[in-house]
Amino acid sequence: MDNSKNGKCPVMHGANTEIHDSVMDWWPKALKLDILSQHDTKTNPLGKDFNYKEEFKKLDLEALKNDLKAFMTESQDWWPADWGHYGGLMIRMAWHSAGTYRIADGRGGSNTGNQRFAPLNSWPDNGNLDKARRLLWPIKKKYGNKISWADLFILAGNMAYESMGFKTFGFAGGREDIWHPETDINWGTEKEWLAATKNRYTNDSDRNTLENPLAAVQMGLIYVNPEGVDGNPDPLKSAQDVRMTFKRMAMNDEETVALTAGGHTVGKAHGNGNPDLLGPSPEGAEIHDQGFGWMNSKGKGNGNDTVTSGLEGAWTTNPTKWDNGYFNLLLNHEWEVKKSPAGANQWEPIDMKEEDKPLNAFDPGKRQNPIMTDADMAMKMDPEYRKISERFHKDQKYFEEVFARAWFKLTHRDLGPRSRYLGADVPAEDLIWQDPVPAVDYTLSDAEVEDLKTKLLNSGLSRTELINTAWDSARTYRGSDYRGGANGARIRLAPQKDWEGNEPERLQKVLKTLTEIQSGLSKKVSIADLIVLGGSAAVEKAAQEAGVNIKVPFSAGRGDATDEMTDAESFEALEPIHDGYRNWLKNDYDVKPEELMLDRTQLMGLTAPEMTALVGGMRVLGTNHGGTKHGVFTDSEGKLSNDFFVNLTDMNNSWKPVSENLYNIVDRKTGATKWTATRIDLVFGSNSILRAYAEFYAQDDNKEKFVKDFVNAWVKVMNADRYDLK
Repeated sequence: MDNSKNGKCPVMHGANTEIHDSVMDWWPKALKLDILSQHDTKTNPLGKDFNYKEEFKKLDLEALKNDLKAFMTESQDWWPADWGHYGGLMIRMAWHSAGTYRIADGRGGSNTGNQRFAPLNSWPDNGNLDKARRLLWPIKKKYGNKISWADLFILAGNMAYESMGFKTFGFAGGREDIWHPETDINWGTEKEWLAATKNRYTNDSDRNTLENPLAAVQMGLIYVNPEGVDGNPDPLKSAQDVRMTFKRMAMNDEETVALTAGGHTVGKAHGNGNPDLLGPSPEGAEIHDQGFGWMNSKGKGNGNDTVTSGLEGAWTTNPTKWDNGYFNLLLNHEWEVKKSPAGANQWEPIDMKEEDKPLNAFDPGKRQNPIMTDADMAMKMDPEYRKISERFHKDQKYFEEVFARAWFKLTHRDLGPRSRYLGADVPAEDLIWQDPVPAVDYTLSDAEVEDLKTKLLNSGLSRTELINTAWDSARTYRGSDYRGGANGARIRLAPQKDWEGNEPERLQKVLKTLTEIQSGLSKKVSIADLIVLGGSAAVEKAAQEAGVNIKVPFSAGRGDATDEMTDAESFEALEPIHDGYRNWLKNDYDVKPEELMLDRTQLMGLTAPEMTALVGGMRVLGTNHGGTKHGVFTDSEGKLSNDFFVNLTDMNNSWKPVSENLYNIVDRKTGATKWTATRIDLVFGSNSILRAYAEFYAQDDNKEKFVKDFVNAWVKVMNADRYDLK
């Protein structure tokens, strides 16, 4: 082999660095199962035995908080602090870490420390936050595994506020870091940063038609364009985008105004230079830049020469002090559109006293105009936002209370229920957006569990009714923000009791019977526990009838939530519009059914083998929505057998399309139709990876293995929201 300078290179160029680095790119229409294997434990250097909850308990939280407060005013030459205080930068880092959260699928947010990785680390809206994270490195290095990056981001934001005079509502730890980019999240389909907003709207003139599940209006933004819609100043139009974006982050108008004002009470925007001179973002930077992006060749490249958003200036007279300066300036002055040194559109006061202007961040002898973004001006010009702004202006204490709670909600929304919160600074109050569930005061012995199983199986309800009710109650769980699940039995309450996917008529029949059973018990057991136990008892019986004696593990302890504990509107985002496990689509969608199933499977925290076992088992158990027979490849419906896989892989059959999502399974010899199927059913035979699993479960020696795997996956779904068991 010629390894000389002029010879052939001994390795393939770009094998591990090209953007399109998968051999599967040759088949773009192939179903990609990568979403089910994200964050494999092999990428995590902490090891499988690491327990973050236990490590966090060892943390000296007060010492860490004191270190963070001291750090705020320890300006570093390589990235000096504005006015000698890093508060504004740390708040922006925390804000942008949490602000990617969206209610539609619960993805984004601060829960994983994903700001460390692409694409978020290189979004235009996250410009120069690489410096914020690097400034924090000495503190992270000191406290090590006892504090995750994800928790540190949020705590740094809190301590920034407190060091500038604001009392936060509280802080909870519990966010565990990921170690690989979250490439499964849909951040938009655009191939261009800050592409026109029309790309995300069904109707560009109707700002309510923003594409689901997105919340940001343009690729690379956390919220809205600070210069105005598509960079064109128009505060009333910006108000429409702000309202939709914040609504999709679970915020109402009052919370929106409070967060906008509270976030801009401190710190500044940076645009004192030519943005064309900036280098590439961190992910595209040169190796000697060591993870730094947006390198600036002008002057020192930092301090007064910093270019981030392109806007330049502070929002208030005293940008390192918590006060009511934001509303004082916004409401008491007239504003006009000006150009920043970077050429960005920003609003500046028409006439302001010199002493009311903020000092230059690095030249104490110089004052300059404050600025407002187009979104800030929306707080003044939109009628509803204006009313709230004026109230906050008149009542500083009320503003502080609303902002404190809104900031806490912003930074903790995706952390899940309060039972997951760690640390001494966790607020005692149960907040409705935490989906509280009352604790139970009972335990059940093995004998009591067996007695309840007998009562449930002899209640007159079919095994299918019990299984479907348990599944529907638990399937709402999503690991993205730890919402949903069987705990709380919210399937009894609005809006879940009326969801089409829950078959309301069947559901009410089951709930009525379970309530009657509950009323006759000497020891009151929650409906939530009865729902899960009923389904599990039915699965256990179905396995026994298939010749496999197995116990389906059950752990009591679920509570029953009330209407008063439930923010019904917020649960609308959890409504299932499809369920591949029950072979159901509410409507026809542009996205293929099998792709929808993968998305739901990932949110439930299931793997590809677990998905395969569950679908195969649910089919032979006859659990299809509405009782359809699609995919029920068995002559022994109701028994937990491996017949689905046996008959799917039987080469005595052929498969004939009837319509877009319907197929006939035909006997090759007679031509007779034996079964019908949907795309969800047949994908387990067409996709090479899923077929490998299907063939595995179809083997004669894996009948018992299949049942065990189904039961394990079933219990995983039933217990997904039982954080007390983890």
